[in-house]
Amino acid sequence: MPTIPLVDLQAQYRSLKPAVDAAIRRVLASGQFILGPEVEALEREVAAFCGTCYAVAVASGTDALILALRAAGISSGDEVITSGFTFFATAEAILAVGATPVFADIDAATYTLDPQDVRRRLTRRTRALLPVHLYGHPCDMRALGALARARGLVLVEDCAQALGAAQGGRPVGSFGAAGCLSFYPSKNLGAYGDAGMVVTSDARLAEQVRLLRAHGSHARYRHLAVGTNSRLDELQAAILRVKLHHLRGWNAARRRHAAAYTSLLQRTGLPRHALPQERPGTRHAYALYTIRTPRRDRVQRALAAAGIACQVAYPSTVPAQPALRRRRHERLPAAEAAARQVLSLPLYPEMARGTITRVVATVQRALSAR
Repeated sequence: MPTIPLVDLQAQYRSLKPAVDAAIRRVLASGQFILGPEVEALEREVAAFCGTCYAVAVASGTDALILALRAAGISSGDEVITSGFTFFATAEAILAVGATPVFADIDAATYTLDPQDVRRRLTRRTRALLPVHLYGHPCDMRALGALARARGLVLVEDCAQALGAAQGGRPVGSFGAAGCLSFYPSKNLGAYGDAGMVVTSDARLAEQVRLLRAHGSHARYRHLAVGTNSRLDELQAAILRVKLHHLRGWNAARRRHAAAYTSLLQRTGLPRHALPQERPGTRHAYALYTIRTPRRDRVQRALAAAGIACQVAYPSTVPAQPALRRRRHERLPAAEAAARQVLSLPLYPEMARGTITRVVATVQRALSAR
């Protein structure tokens, strides 16, 4: 087991143990475990955090994407343009509703969807845009929002890695028809299992997600639509409510650690473009601190030998995945280059400066070795 993990969830639990344990006991004593007062309170609190009118808790970030697309009316015959460089669930959700994913390239500096390439891939069948705020950096939502409005497209944001990120002071998740959150344990706000949420200011869309998450039913044994079982349980909601109070502070710590990384890594010979960039007017949430280098394999081996965890997110583009290889797609030069070079280093709020120094020293030795 690495002596320096990618994320230290044990340290986080130790810092919150009394409050988390009390929240769990509160739910156990209540005897109510599905869609109860804890879920309702969490929905209100997350909506306020994201600057939206509504939030609907679901079972996972993947379900959030699927149900948001379904609620927005995306279905068979529609095309949805999304990033070719993201986790597979983004494309999987498009396919799950019967639509066709169309992959656009990324901006090489921020790894987020390139609006110019999106424009080039529009067709008469395009119904929606699904930008991904990758690694915690907001997409160019001004450009994508303007494009969606001009073409009458549904805009759904994949915010799985970006809760707390913002552009122009506006939180991600509040730009489109819906924002989709993941509370996977390693996220900036993580549950103790799978959990997700759809945030929106569209009352009709919120109501439709509520319907679909519970077998298409608002009243017991009366089903208005064919839905699914995607209900967030009370235990996860109670834990997330404890953690949500700390999220702004944790994100601020991530930003400080990222700044320390960048300052130290610039002295190793890594060029500035190899380090995380922030588009002016954005606030990066730093779900991952990701560098890029053609010597990635060497750096990865050196970190492993030193007991330091790291992660390649992601080693291939989405359309290159075996499940999609039979589908025709165009080349994505920026995404393909990123897949060959990106490497995410340990980053979590509880990190000490000495830990960052040790990671950087190991990276430097690997880069300078002949």
